[in-house]
Amino acid sequence: MILIIKLLLLSFMGIGDGARILAPFFSPTPSHYMMTNAIIRELVKRGHEVTFITPFSLAKENLGPNYREILLHHYDSWEDVSAKMNTKSALDMIDLSGMTHMRLAQHIGIQSTDFALAHPEVQDLIYAKDKIGKFDLLLAAQFYNEGALMLGHLYQVPVITVAAFAYANYFSKIFGSINPLSYVPNTVTGRTDRMTLWERLENVVFSTAEDVLREVSYYLAQDAIIEKYFGKLLPEVPTVKQLERNISVLLINSYMPLTYPRPMALSMISVGGLHIQPPKALPANIKKFLDDAEFGAIYFSLGSQLRSADMLPEKIKMFLGVFGSLKQRVLWKFESDQLSNIPDNVRIEKWLPQSDILAHPNVRVFIAHGGLFGLQEAVYHAVPVIGMPFFFDQALNIKAGEAAGFAIGLDYRTISEDKLKSALNELLTNRKFKTNMDKASRIFRDRPLGAMDTAIYWINYVIEHRGAPHMVAAGVHLRWYQFYLLDVSLIILIVTVLPLLTLYAIYKRLKSLRCKKSFDKKTKSE
Repeated sequence: MILIIKLLLLSFMGIGDGARILAPFFSPTPSHYMMTNAIIRELVKRGHEVTFITPFSLAKENLGPNYREILLHHYDSWEDVSAKMNTKSALDMIDLSGMTHMRLAQHIGIQSTDFALAHPEVQDLIYAKDKIGKFDLLLAAQFYNEGALMLGHLYQVPVITVAAFAYANYFSKIFGSINPLSYVPNTVTGRTDRMTLWERLENVVFSTAEDVLREVSYYLAQDAIIEKYFGKLLPEVPTVKQLERNISVLLINSYMPLTYPRPMALSMISVGGLHIQPPKALPANIKKFLDDAEFGAIYFSLGSQLRSADMLPEKIKMFLGVFGSLKQRVLWKFESDQLSNIPDNVRIEKWLPQSDILAHPNVRVFIAHGGLFGLQEAVYHAVPVIGMPFFFDQALNIKAGEAAGFAIGLDYRTISEDKLKSALNELLTNRKFKTNMDKASRIFRDRPLGAMDTAIYWINYVIEHRGAPHMVAAGVHLRWYQFYLLDVSLIILIVTVLPLLTLYAIYKRLKSLRCKKSFDKKTKSE
């Protein structure tokens, strides 16, 4: 029966002629495109025509005549952030507060949106004649590039957004759902869904601050960009908040058990891990290195934004010392050739096919920074994790791994030889971590439909049903005070308090009269 349902769903995904999809993605963050590029490739493969606006080209892949690319000049966000925060490398961002990370993400989003909309070919799209009927869907990023939503408004097409990270608390208002802050942690706090009183207070403060910041600063900045590029074209330019109401579906890069249960709108679809492909053959030298690892292997990578080569010399020396004392082999993504005294059991490479390496049966531990894509790959291939989070959602991801019992978190600032040895020993010798990871992997893989098929299904669904307005919650049209029932709360407060105040006033008046009568009697008697 399940097989029949899957076949029916898959057949629905391919109905009719291919759609024409405009996909503006402005983010300068390379890792986000692991999800985006996977979706673009699959859409083209299934017969859709895609116009992809991106700073990271897919032209070398020769995707065929259905693929058109507008290549943005790359906005160097790191140079911008480095100058703004006086940091030498991305590793230094570990010392920045959660609120600072939030503001930086917003700043990068504003700058990259401005940068992209100024591109000549994007300008051609903006000022093109006869826009109606040229596209069937706008597919855009749900990551601080809301100016891209204006293209959906111009071409009058349904909109789907893609979040390359897990749930963010600000999604709730955009999609008409409520986040109970008592157990739904804000991304930047790094908390779990089981918080103490003070952690819940912190969660409320951060989430409220984020909402206020978006209202009084961020939205206004994006609105100004929209006015700058579309004001001369339209008699009335919609605001970002008005544009967000037209989003039909959000594809979120998350899935159990790497996220905590929370209320979700029907239009919020979990497709975490859709970038993961069947393992490919490893390069011969890497394959031999792992095949010959008699006691297993450890894989160490800090992802695409953080560089192991930027670590302090004493940290690098400490890692090499610990690795050299192990009987396991260590494969380390290290972005420089300038590394000396490398132990015989350690191999360094500037680039490595991470998911394919994690799929190797001899890989027993993954030392990572806690980025969501890498953690999903580790869970998919059932490799326990040592996590050293640096910024944004990484602490939250590692906390989720610790809560599920398949990860150990370490602080890069205080990591020592003893702490690293202890964590490695736990993961290599304590069977419970592997058992928990196997369980997590089964949960992550067990779905009614694969992650990519789910994403494609909903993309086709929105196109087929002209935006699927029946999926959009009424909450998106409410004002903030209505959404949070502050108007109702005020009425209840008035109805409750006013009678009490009236009774108190009457009581005070009667008491005053009694005192006056008593005083008058006393005066007369004298």
